Amino acid sequence: MDESHNRLPHPLISLLPLATLITLIVLILLYMPDDALSGASQMALIIATCVCVAISVMVYHISWKAFEVAIQKTIGEAAISILILLMIGVMSSTWMISGVVPTLIYYGVQFMSPMFFLPYACIISSLISVMTGTSWTTVATIGIALLGIGNALGIPAPYCAGAIISGAYFGDKMSPMSDTTVLASSMARADLFSHIRYMMYTTVPSITIALLIYLLMGLGFSGEPVEASRYTTGLDKAFNISLWTMVVPVFTGFLIYKKVPSLVTLMLSSLAACLCALILQTHVVASLAGGEHASMATKLLAGIMRICYTNTQVDTGFAEINSLVATRGMAGMLNTVWLILCAMCFGSCMIASKMLKSLTRVMLRAIHNTVSLVCSTVVSGVLLNMIMGDQFLSIIMNASIFREEYRERGYRPELLSRSTEDSSTVTSVLVPWTACGMTQSTVLGIPTIAYLPFCFFNLISPLMSCAVAALGFVPTPTKETKSS
Repeated sequence: MDESHNRLPHPLISLLPLATLITLIVLILLYMPDDALSGASQMALIIATCVCVAISVMVYHISWKAFEVAIQKTIGEAAISILILLMIGVMSSTWMISGVVPTLIYYGVQFMSPMFFLPYACIISSLISVMTGTSWTTVATIGIALLGIGNALGIPAPYCAGAIISGAYFGDKMSPMSDTTVLASSMARADLFSHIRYMMYTTVPSITIALLIYLLMGLGFSGEPVEASRYTTGLDKAFNISLWTMVVPVFTGFLIYKKVPSLVTLMLSSLAACLCALILQTHVVASLAGGEHASMATKLLAGIMRICYTNTQVDTGFAEINSLVATRGMAGMLNTVWLILCAMCFGSCMIASKMLKSLTRVMLRAIHNTVSLVCSTVVSGVLLNMIMGDQFLSIIMNASIFREEYRERGYRPELLSRSTEDSSTVTSVLVPWTACGMTQSTVLGIPTIAYLPFCFFNLISPLMSCAVAALGFVPTPTKETKSS
């Protein structure tokens, strides 16, 4: 039994759970796309997990206890991320009802041109993400506002989402405050700012190409924004449009500048937005209370609570604007949390069964030079996102798998950290069942498969990483690295 337990599963056997998952996801997207987030994808992950466990227990005699321990460890490590996700649901709702997002949309539709909107959206998201260090918060705040502006300008929502996500993930990678950037550099044992400097070899060409594509796409939207007046009228009717609402994002930016922990920042930002809603949008908050309430104070308390935890709808007089300003609160994130937990179970079992290790060994055998090493790292990062459903786990595993290989071949750790970021970080949002994919899909209200073709930066980055390595732009090994 011990011998079976220590034996790695055959690579073809190890592919069976992953093949099961991909097949089920494809069938779900083809035949029941409306149920993808509300349970179908979760069941696909559970079934794939069962396949992994069944093979491991019956063929390789791995005990169930090993899987339990792996699942408990992984989900425990993800607890803070799940809380952050729930608070993003609260913050996005409070920013909407407080008037922050409506005010940004109100002025944005009047000053932005349809022709240049997509590159503008990408650049704005990049700047915000660099300053905040998080793509999730960027998409949940300014991203929602930009999506609303794009809608008013007549730009298809998937195009807007692609530009917003591309910018947000570029900024996330280049920010020293980003948790993924810090994690990738630390796991590869590279200096943080040296890591960011070497990432510019791949990220700058990738974002430049993406911006050019968005600019070319914008040529098809050179007409006047015929819906802009309707949006300004509807928003002005329903909300108190005021620049005073900008106090909330300024306060949030201050918290980020002071490096307040993400969870605390989200909570304080949500509280500030609630206070702003009570002062500037009193009529809106009271109208959302629902039921019979004896006093205005009771209505306001009930309204604020509903904004934070459940669906709300504000009547602007226009159906399309009503859907734009509708919120889902914390409850809107529960399906995503459910999906993340199922994805964590699948990834944990793939690790405990040693199937993941078996697959990575195959890739290591194919490494002969710098290009194959970088390409193997990139492919591994994408594969790990698909298997583990979480970019943080993908970054940790990818760096751990290849770290000794890079060291033994004399490469500086920045090459490993850059290759890991170019794959694990940026492609996580493109996989429908990952935490990032489902989070951004839920926040923006657009299926992952719909915005995926337009996330040009995220699609180009892994290819650029391989191309740059082929051209020889790799960190020069140091004497210390060679002798280590």
